[in-house]
Amino acid sequence: MTLPPRTRTPWQRWRSAWRRWSLWTLLGVLVASMLVTLVWLAGRYEASQVQSRLERDAADAGSDIRTALSRNVQSLQALQAGDPGLLAWEVNATELLRLRRELVRIEWRDNNLRLRAHAQTPYRPLSWDAASREDAHTDAALACTNAHRLGSPAYSGSYFQPHGDGMGSEMMELCLPLNSAGRPSGFLVATYSLQEMLVDLVGHNLTRSQEASFTEADGTRLAILGAARRGTRMFTAQQLLDLPGTTLVLRMDRWHGAPNLFPNVLTALVTAMSIALVTVMVVLVRDNRRRLRAERDLADALAFRKAMEDSLVTGLRARDLQGHITYVNPAFCAMVGFSPQELLGQSTSAPYWPPEFAEEYRQRQATRFAGGMPPREGFESVFMRKDGTRFPVLIIEAPLINAQGLHTGWMSAFLDISEQRRIEELSRASQERLQATARLATVGEMASLLSHELNQPLAAISSYATGSLNLLDSSAPGNLEDVRMAMQHIARQAERAGRVIKSVHDFVRRRDQAREAVAPQELLDAILPLISLQARKLGVRVHTAVEPHLPRTLCDRTMVEQVLLNLARNAMQAMDDPAIHPRILDIRVRRGASNAYSGWLEISVTDGGVGIAPEVAQQLFTPFFTTRAEGMGLGLSLCRTVVEQHGGFLSYESHAPRGTVFTFTLPVCQPTPT
Repeated sequence: MTLPPRTRTPWQRWRSAWRRWSLWTLLGVLVASMLVTLVWLAGRYEASQVQSRLERDAADAGSDIRTALSRNVQSLQALQAGDPGLLAWEVNATELLRLRRELVRIEWRDNNLRLRAHAQTPYRPLSWDAASREDAHTDAALACTNAHRLGSPAYSGSYFQPHGDGMGSEMMELCLPLNSAGRPSGFLVATYSLQEMLVDLVGHNLTRSQEASFTEADGTRLAILGAARRGTRMFTAQQLLDLPGTTLVLRMDRWHGAPNLFPNVLTALVTAMSIALVTVMVVLVRDNRRRLRAERDLADALAFRKAMEDSLVTGLRARDLQGHITYVNPAFCAMVGFSPQELLGQSTSAPYWPPEFAEEYRQRQATRFAGGMPPREGFESVFMRKDGTRFPVLIIEAPLINAQGLHTGWMSAFLDISEQRRIEELSRASQERLQATARLATVGEMASLLSHELNQPLAAISSYATGSLNLLDSSAPGNLEDVRMAMQHIARQAERAGRVIKSVHDFVRRRDQAREAVAPQELLDAILPLISLQARKLGVRVHTAVEPHLPRTLCDRTMVEQVLLNLARNAMQAMDDPAIHPRILDIRVRRGASNAYSGWLEISVTDGGVGIAPEVAQQLFTPFFTTRAEGMGLGLSLCRTVVEQHGGFLSYESHAPRGTVFTFTLPVCQPTPT
């Protein structure tokens, strides 16, 4: 596990900022290019749509003109049906001109093209030069020549016909040959106005933005219809009218402005994509800012964690599920004397494992990786420094869980407890010295009592010995029996003195702590001879009560006897007051609170003394605190230490009507399961 650098150099920050700016610039250019391309394609698509519609309109207009011309040919042929007279023909021709506004003149001519009858449009009368129209080289004569040759209607080319008002218009002649009994009987000549053809045949389908015109092959305009609205672009479509005898070109123009915002589906799609791209860019910019802010926060957090881990005195080590070391902090490296490079990646045998414990540690590691959970309070082990020295450590392990809740390895914390062990050893030795000192002080206080107690058996022994010698010197019969009785008294007194001396010797003798199963009555029997010495001196009656069928207690016998003796002596000294009567010391042993897993004995020492003042109670168990001039202040402090070392507790409370009760507990010796 490696940590990112805590800070970056200005050059690295500038390079990172330049890279981000370049990426955003490139993205902006690409987006702008895409938008321009899409808009251009949309314009092209719209132009193609306009051109297609214009070409369709031109084709429809050309079809309408052809249909109208064919219809007019049929109408003209109908004028000759039934061999009408001149008057009837003129009436029918005038009616046809009224219905067909594109026709301005109809003439009936004989085979030599001489005029027999004619009719003119009622909408715009024109002045015609009769002499010029009968010329063999007129447009009408040329059209009739083609019609006679083809045997079908024929059209002339366009020509300009002046009007009486100084204006003029383009005209076109249609010549229709007539037959009677299978022989030519003349011609019908119909004159078309190209301008009126545009108005009547095309104008009803023109839009405000369109313009229609007849042009020649070279582009010369003959007639124009429409007041086109000028725009930025012009679209043109041409339709060729191939008529018998001539050719006309129908041209349609359309002026179109700039594309609208939503002219078609593609433009709408482009706009939507543009809005989406801009939105995405805004979101990306905001996300990039949040990411940069998160990166800064993460870098600060990692730097803070790195500084915190570097300042720890607790060693940290991380391992993956295969047992490979993935991380160690400086405290752990300083603890074992190896560098991180020497430790990272190690798996089967760590270099800080003592060779004599390597196999045991490998088995423990295999158990851990197999799913065995370590104890919550940790466990002790021994590590080896790089120089080969061993030292004890306290190991606390916990599973490593990632952000997805998966178990990825183990994290271990290590505490070097070498100094703690040294301090504990010094404390233990000091405690033993204090306990020995307290025992010696207790024996010193009891020395006067011992001398008084021993003087009585020694005086009795001396008297019995003197009497025995006197009996042996006399020769009176029966003296041997008296001498035997005296010897028995001497032996009992000597045994009594020996018990007193042995009790003191066993109590004072210093030995290693060893716990054993002891019956509660044996503890009382061991201290009663010593308690009785002081009790007789102070006039105290000693009562003992042991609950029947109590189990044995597992304790250090000598230390517990010292606790009982100290509490009993303190209780008797509390009753050393002339005003206190009677003086009774009560020692009781009973079963304490127990369950299926542990049992306890409760021992109480009760006196009827003056009790404990509140100011004394606050420092009652403080070492070297005493209310007696000759005391050392170690008795109750050592008593509490001994009881707590056995796992019990020592407490006190007032006793009614007066006095104090000291109570302590000892563990019961649990039977060994079979």
